[in-house]
Amino acid sequence: MQPNTSLYPRLEKTVARARQLVVPEARKSVLDPLIAYIQDKVDRAEIARLNFICTHNSRRSQLSQVWAQTAAAYFGIPALCYSGGVEVTAFNERAIAALQRGGFRVVPTAGTNPMVEVFHSEGGHQPVRAFSKLFDDPENGSGPFAAVMTCSHADENCPFIPGAEIRIPVRYEDPKEFDGLPQEAAKYDERSLQIASELFYVFSKIRMT
Repeated sequence: MQPNTSLYPRLEKTVARARQLVVPEARKSVLDPLIAYIQDKVDRAEIARLNFICTHNSRRSQLSQVWAQTAAAYFGIPALCYSGGVEVTAFNERAIAALQRGGFRVVPTAGTNPMVEVFHSEGGHQPVRAFSKLFDDPENGSGPFAAVMTCSHADENCPFIPGAEIRIPVRYEDPKEFDGLPQEAAKYDERSLQIASELFYVFSKIRMT
């Protein structure tokens, strides 16, 4: 499938690296329900609404939202990607830095829970407006969505997500355990690249009718 948007040059290189990674068969099985959900929405001429949920909405769910929205734009798939949590903290600065190193343009604001606008190109697209929030925050709009559970804590402790028409566990290891260690940046980049690889794989499988 040919891309429908031109990414920033450094981001294009990151995407190329991500797409070269092999998605293990075990992970493909995890991702299959997400592919099926998006494909069903496309077949019905509906917009796929994906809400990536993790406890604090600070790292994995934020990275997932940004990469999913970028992949959707790249392949021209009608999708609105959000993120949220069950507690409000902040979009962690280490995860933001990983996105910047990957080639995104990030426009931050000040505050304890700053709004961060993330751009993937100069094409006049709407940026991802990222900040820590509850999964049902008004920023995430209204209407049925897929609750994509990106961490085990939220998945195991939130048995019911109001508004979700399907619940899809796609768990990632938390790079937080490397905070303050010499390999911190490398581990955040590794997790970001894994998420990019898997979500680009997901959207590459969607057939437009």
